[in-house]
Amino acid sequence: MLSNYFTVKNEGIYQLVVQKSRFIGYVKRVETEEVAQSFIQEIKKKHHDANHNCSAYMIGENNQIQKANDDGEPSGTAGVPMLEVLKKQNLKDTVIVVTRYFGGVKLGAGGLIRAYGSTTSQAIAAAGVVERKLMQGLSIVISYSLLGKLENVLRNSDHVLDSINYLEQVEFLVYVRDGEETNFREWITDLTSNQATFESKGTAYVETDV
Repeated sequence: MLSNYFTVKNEGIYQLVVQKSRFIGYVKRVETEEVAQSFIQEIKKKHHDANHNCSAYMIGENNQIQKANDDGEPSGTAGVPMLEVLKKQNLKDTVIVVTRYFGGVKLGAGGLIRAYGSTTSQAIAAAGVVERKLMQGLSIVISYSLLGKLENVLRNSDHVLDSINYLEQVEFLVYVRDGEETNFREWITDLTSNQATFESKGTAYVETDV
C-alpha cells in the first residue's frame, strides 16, 4: 500500500465558455475502471445532445490504468490534455469528463487543448484535492486529570486526533503516520509520566485537505 497519495475530495463541476462554445467539466473519485466508465456513461446520458463528451481517468497505486478519449474532437486535443492535467497534479483514482456544446466558432488545436485542459483544472479545483496518508490508529486511555494537557498537545501536533470518548476514563483515538507508532507511544508515555495505556486500532488512510 502507498504511504500517501493525492486524489480529489468530492465531485466537482466547472463551466467555461470560449468563443461561444460551452465546456462543462465533471470530476469524481473512483477506485475501479468499471466505476469510471459508469460515470462517463452517466454524463453522456445527461448531455446526450452535446457535440462531445470527452473523458480521461487515472486509476491504481502505480497509475496502471490510464485512458483518454477525444470523443470526436481532433486526435490529441481533448482526452490527452485532460489526462495530462491529472498526471501533472499527480491525482490517482480520478475520472474527468468534459462536455462541449459547439458555439459555431472553430478554436483550432491549440484552442481546444487550452479549453479542455483549463476546464479540467478548474473542475478539480471545485472538487478540492486531498492527500490520503496511510496511518496507524491508536487508542490512548488516560485519567481525566490528564485530559486538558494531552488534548492540547495532540491538537497542536502533526498527528490526527479523530475523537475523544468520555467514559470512566478518557479515550483518545489518534492516527499517526505509519512507521512512527513506536516514537509516538514513547512521546505520550513521557508526557503522561507513564500513565497512559495504548491499543492498536489497525491502519487506515486518513485524508487532509491540500
